[in-house]
Amino acid sequence: MTYQVIWTEEAENRLAEVWMAALDRNAITGAAHEIEVALEVVPMSTGEVLYDTVRQFGDATLSVEFEVVESERCVYVLNVWSTAEGQPGPTGN
Repeated sequence: MTYQVIWTEEAENRLAEVWMAALDRNAITGAAHEIEVALEVVPMSTGEVLYDTVRQFGDATLSVEFEVVESERCVYVLNVWSTAEGQPGPTGN
C-alpha cells in the first residue's frame, strides 16, 4: 500500500525557488520525482530520523525534510533545499 505525499505550501514554494535558481532544472525535476516515489512506497525506511516522526532524505541534487503520519498513510514534505548548493537543511539550520 502506498502513502499519499503532500507538499506543504512552504515546501512547494521553496522547491519553486530552487528550480528557478538551478542551472539544470531537469535535474531538480528528476530528483523531486525520485524523492516523491521513494516517499510514496517506503517512507519509514527512507532517509534518516531527525526526531520523532520527522526524517530527512536526499541525493546529490535535492534534499527534503518530511514527516510520516502512519495513521493517515500520509507523508508531509516540510522543507526542501538544493543539496548541491549546500543550502541550509531542515527547519532553517
